[in-house]
Amino acid sequence: MTAKATSTISDQILQSLTDQIISGQLPPEEKLRQDHIARAFHTSHVPVREALLRLEARGLAISLPRRGVRVAPFDPGDIFEIKTMRLALEPVALLHAIPLTSAADLQRAREAQAACDQAGDLHAWERANRRFHTAIVAPCGMGHLLASIENLQNLGARHLLATWRSDWEGRTDRDHSAIVNAIARKDSDTAVAVLKRHLQRLH
Repeated sequence: MTAKATSTISDQILQSLTDQIISGQLPPEEKLRQDHIARAFHTSHVPVREALLRLEARGLAISLPRRGVRVAPFDPGDIFEIKTMRLALEPVALLHAIPLTSAADLQRAREAQAACDQAGDLHAWERANRRFHTAIVAPCGMGHLLASIENLQNLGARHLLATWRSDWEGRTDRDHSAIVNAIARKDSDTAVAVLKRHLQRLH
């Protein structure tokens, strides 16, 4: 198997495990057994180990002596740190993204915005919301910054889905609309100000 093929399988495993942890299908402290995962993906242990290491780097798994790799414990108190870091990083990424945003980039943001507004349940909204926040900053092209933001968004999504206690009610997100319209005008000051206000509402 080539290095590229191994990497592709590792990416698939990583994405699958990330989605299952965020949604709660894999609960905190659940053991992530390499042999089970390898069988599920019809692969060797090599891409599985790579995926688990990357999962640990994302803060979604931990490796414990004599206990193996497990889903990271869930700490509701982490949301303050997640919110603080997102407030520090996402406005910087957006500021650098706006001058580089193409028509295609803007279309991706609008599609994610529409998916949020049309979501029929919390899980669908959460996935679309992450797509939106990714789409508006992606044009900055800063790989390390974007990777950090993605990790924070994943951790925030896990928190939201684990702690949501209200009935789901769809709504039109005016902040999303204001951000996209400001990006379209290349109005960085307004877009960043609205994003900061938007992120302040995280809880």
